[in-house]
Amino acid sequence: MTSHHATLDRLERFYDAVPRHGARAEEFGPLTLFVREGEGWPFYARPALGQDGPVDPGDVDRVRGRQRALGLPESFEWVAETSPGLRSAVERSGLAVREHPLLVLPHTALLPIVRHRPDGVTIRMVAPADPTLASALTVPHLAFAEPGTRVGVAGPAELTAALPQYGTDKAVRIVAERIRAGRTALAAAVDDDSGLALCAGQRHVVNDVSEIVGVGTLPTARRRGLALAVTAALASDARTRGVRAIFLSAGDADVARLYGQIGFIRVGTALIAEPPT
Repeated sequence: MTSHHATLDRLERFYDAVPRHGARAEEFGPLTLFVREGEGWPFYARPALGQDGPVDPGDVDRVRGRQRALGLPESFEWVAETSPGLRSAVERSGLAVREHPLLVLPHTALLPIVRHRPDGVTIRMVAPADPTLASALTVPHLAFAEPGTRVGVAGPAELTAALPQYGTDKAVRIVAERIRAGRTALAAAVDDDSGLALCAGQRHVVNDVSEIVGVGTLPTARRRGLALAVTAALASDARTRGVRAIFLSAGDADVARLYGQIGFIRVGTALIAEPPT
């Protein structure tokens, strides 16, 4: 483990705790499979908390078999520095591994907070009853469908057309309940004229640790600094609520350098393993 031992230890406890709000944990020796109960994104398998022994391909195969039986994605997530032997086991089991820089915001970082921008966009935290919530839940789906940082094709018309699929009353209700419960916060860059979210992201919190996730910009609105502004708003909101550890996983090294502009530093590597495509 690196010199960031204490930070990574806190993140490990967070990773183990977050799924337990909406999933049951099934133990497979050195691995834990989280099975979602109710609506929402499916979870994954990861090293059992405190596990520091060997993991072999047979352990991975048993979890994959259970995931297939339940109709779940064969997905594993972990941190390279805290579970260094797992990568070999999952690769020998036939899975492909992707690397994502793991970044933490130091306490000394000064966040650039701009609420009202000169380009007609307002950066704000989204309340449970905010009419922007539906588009804020939808825009990351369009963003991730066109990966990268280049200006893309999908714009306001495509966002409006996608609202019935991703911004449903049920989806809005689930996230609104999480916001009210204090388990999730959501920030958005909102177009002042249309009221649509051009960029949005969330953060999940357990005790005094919070992870920023799912920050995505409408492809036609890229290259305007909206993702950094939304990330800074989420981090600032976390600080005002007493969160002491704020972290995220970047898509790649180029994206990590962008987050470095607002103070995030790299402390490790988050790994995701799935069947090769």
